[in-house]
Amino acid sequence: MKRLITLIAVISSMLFLFACSQQPAQQAEAPKQEDVNVRLELQKASTLEDIVNRGALRVGLEAGYMPFEMTDKKGNVVGFDVDMVTEMAKAMGVKLEIVNTAWDGIIPGLMSEKYDLIASGMTINQERNLKVNFADPYIIVGQTVLVNAKFADEINDWKDLNDPKYVITSKLGTTGEQAVKRLLPKATYKSFEMEDQAMMEAFNGKAAATIYDLPMTSIFYAQRGKDADMKFLNKPFTYEPLGWAVNKGDPDFLNWLNNFLRQMKNDGRYDRIYNKWFGSNDWYEEVAH
Repeated sequence: MKRLITLIAVISSMLFLFACSQQPAQQAEAPKQEDVNVRLELQKASTLEDIVNRGALRVGLEAGYMPFEMTDKKGNVVGFDVDMVTEMAKAMGVKLEIVNTAWDGIIPGLMSEKYDLIASGMTINQERNLKVNFADPYIIVGQTVLVNAKFADEINDWKDLNDPKYVITSKLGTTGEQAVKRLLPKATYKSFEMEDQAMMEAFNGKAAATIYDLPMTSIFYAQRGKDADMKFLNKPFTYEPLGWAVNKGDPDFLNWLNNFLRQMKNDGRYDRIYNKWFGSNDWYEEVAH
């Protein structure tokens, strides 16, 4: 009998000790209330929360960069970026609001919350990344050269332009301008408010060449430059990933955008939109120019 009582006592002690050993683990697994509150506050501060509550996605862009964003003959803003953010708004279950903005004020506009993100063919670079965050690149482009016919025989490579006798044009505040200043410091540089103005300067022979992103130079060459015997150095000499820009301190929004892009690229929607704007020039006749 004593042995039975002793055995029962030992088993009871073991069960008690086992139960006690489980309590710290269970307490450790339970989230602290302050941690929950922090997460809730971060969630409420996310732009995603504002978009859903507002019922609208506000997108900042400058409608002047074919075929990413431009105005058609009916006054509508259309293009590759517009189709992409249209799908984005659908995925969020909200309406889309386009905010057409001058390029030199587009990042300040985001920082002052005039819109929720920038989708305007913006190249991801370190200078801009100091002010805003970027989602993963949605397309890769680079700088190319259109040479006036008068200089076609003497300019065979972009490096040939690094000479004071050559006037080179590009658009103010763009990576085209940065490329000229960084890589062709000896050239005579002239900037313009709009890329088509810069290209027309070279087209009319007032500049030896113009430097700009591949999609835009390709379109200009096909529409005007080829017939004018311009020379198209169409191999990009810079690597420029384009990305959507958002305000800093919003990991929830960045996470959503990256997953959205991944889904677009794997369900066929991205390819459909890409082929519409880059695989054909059918849209050109509908665009105001």
